[in-house]
Amino acid sequence: MQKIKTLIFDFGDVFINLDKQGAMQNALNLFNLETFEADMVETNIKYEIGKISTSEFIEFYISKFSHLTKNEIINAWNYIIKDFPKHRLDFITNLAQRNEYQLILLSNTNTMHIDYIKDKVPFYNNFKSCFDAFYLTHEIHLRKPNADIFEFVLKENNIISNQCLFIDDTKENTNAAEKLGFHTWNIDETKEDVVDLFKIKKELF
Repeated sequence: MQKIKTLIFDFGDVFINLDKQGAMQNALNLFNLETFEADMVETNIKYEIGKISTSEFIEFYISKFSHLTKNEIINAWNYIIKDFPKHRLDFITNLAQRNEYQLILLSNTNTMHIDYIKDKVPFYNNFKSCFDAFYLTHEIHLRKPNADIFEFVLKENNIISNQCLFIDDTKENTNAAEKLGFHTWNIDETKEDVVDLFKIKKELF
């Protein structure tokens, strides 16, 4: 077996806790909808890959739901982001100091979420500095689970997929990576923690 040389981590529900279901329900209640409409899903994706600005994103929702304020839209959007447990920062900090693996972060995210995290997580810059490469979808204009984002990471870092372990909480994303030859860990955030990486995936190391 090829030795793992590169660890590629998702951000949400790997390091920082999210409330996906709560955020979805909160938004649906706010919009008085039973499900997200197609134009909303499309706009969210455009925002996630940096194809539209924050002001354009907010304007879309205000024009669609004219009874809502800008702050209500922003608060609903950021509702998903919860706490960042310090023990996970300690884990990645120690891993970086060991210097045994190339460390990459690969996150589907957007400007508003990152700005909110920077404001709420005092050690965000320390966290970011642990990684050799730090890819946010709104900055690179690509998103998971599309194959092109994984191909981008391989090419940019001159790495081979079967020497990489990709850790993500979304099955669709780890399935896409597996098709390209990556080792994967589809982490179950309800009962697993990234700090147990070398125990849970010990067969790879």
